Amino acid sequence: MERLLELILVLLIILIGFALVYLYDILWLRPEKIRKKLRRQGIKGPQPTLLYGNTQEMKRIRQEMKSLQRQDSNSYISTVFPHFLQWRKTYGPVFLYSTGAMEILHVAQPEMVKDMGHWTPSELVKPQYLMKSRKPLFGEGILSASGDLWAYERKILAPEFYLEKIKGMIGLIEDATVPVLQAWENILDSTGGSKEIYVDRYLRNFSADVIARACFGSSFAKGKDIFCKIRQLQKAISQLDTFVGLSALWKYLPTKINQEIRRLEQEIQLLILEVSKEQRDRSSSKDGTPMSTYNSLLHSIINGADESPRYSIAAEDFIVDNCKNIYFAGHETAAITATWCLMLLAANPDWQDRARAEVLEVCCGRTILDIDVLRQLKMLTMVIQETLRLYPPASLIMREALMDIRLGGVDVPRGTIIQVTIPKLHLDMEAWGPDAGEFRPERFANGAVAACKPAHMYMPFGYGPRLCTGQNLAMAELKVILARLLSKFSFSMSPGYQHMPAFRLTIEPEFGMPLVVTKLS
Repeated sequence: MERLLELILVLLIILIGFALVYLYDILWLRPEKIRKKLRRQGIKGPQPTLLYGNTQEMKRIRQEMKSLQRQDSNSYISTVFPHFLQWRKTYGPVFLYSTGAMEILHVAQPEMVKDMGHWTPSELVKPQYLMKSRKPLFGEGILSASGDLWAYERKILAPEFYLEKIKGMIGLIEDATVPVLQAWENILDSTGGSKEIYVDRYLRNFSADVIARACFGSSFAKGKDIFCKIRQLQKAISQLDTFVGLSALWKYLPTKINQEIRRLEQEIQLLILEVSKEQRDRSSSKDGTPMSTYNSLLHSIINGADESPRYSIAAEDFIVDNCKNIYFAGHETAAITATWCLMLLAANPDWQDRARAEVLEVCCGRTILDIDVLRQLKMLTMVIQETLRLYPPASLIMREALMDIRLGGVDVPRGTIIQVTIPKLHLDMEAWGPDAGEFRPERFANGAVAACKPAHMYMPFGYGPRLCTGQNLAMAELKVILARLLSKFSFSMSPGYQHMPAFRLTIEPEFGMPLVVTKLS
């Protein structure tokens, strides 16, 4: 018995030893190899510690910068990503930092950014740690998948967002504006024609309604629970401390936030499967009931799930994950962009007047808009493009090199995480001029390609092979809602508005967007 205990003890010591060596390899040896290769090429960065990398320094810098926030258009970079600004000043536009187990190469040099678009989605992939930390929200859907699975999902989903399909959705987008317009008219009629309204709440409902109607064949009322729970899940995941080097382990702990995430994930899955079952039942129905013309996206996802097992994903997960991706990306980013648009127009009344004059002239009292009318809204398009520059919905591009690659003359070793901060590119004075921080839609008068040099420094919908598939729908949605709102209401800044953008996977107003809305006579 005594010898058995000694043997067990020896085995435990050996296992603990192996575990420690493994952790030391992951947390120090592998990252140190990457650091040495990049440092030999002149890439510098803050000195990391063993377990936490540079995460403690990040927290310290963020805490110090909170009290220094300024009320201007680009102040959120100094409060949301202050460590990036400080390290750039110290180490230049390309620097290396650590989150403990991962080495992140922060890139803002134009040639390196351009070269990222030359590598395939199988060579530069979404980082595994991001896929794990955000799996409850995105699963293995098109926003997070890589390689063959991503290519297959894009093949299934991209055709549903081609311009020809969007033309048929304009009427549904118009239908979704009606509840917003009626609600605001009722509010203003009862308050003398002018009142402070938190516009972001209504715009989220509008955008969610568009996705529910146009892509899933149901009204917002039917998808309300799904949108609400996905919003809660987004907030819960954004609360996780992503700066902790061992954050991948925290999700297994029975913390309150982890329990909330798991509960929401299960509830969302059940709701989406219920919607997909209704779709399957309608598809197989023989009672002659016509199917909705605009639920082909859900139909395509369901059909695509039948082929998904070859990509090591269950059919149910394929449906749920891609529906969650569409629900999140399809309504969240458009709603936030519309919110920032109204804020910038309220803060710049001259551009609000110009955009409104164009809308009234082009639309000419039309009860129904179409794609040709939307193309004529040049001023409004410029306003949207400038808003996307100042407040891009996707703030960070993160890629993991699965092989040794070369970017702008730098040899990047396998295993390196490459990061691009989109707002920083969009405010680069060398690319945009000394007025880069100002709201100047006229810079887009000749289109996005001519707005800056080099043109790839503008990437509101991403860059390279993983360019957002839904950008046509997003632009149509933004033009319709803004055109209808500008034709009926004027907007001015509310004294109670606090300009404090927050990073919750997207950049959004921390305390909502109250604007003074006045009904036009």
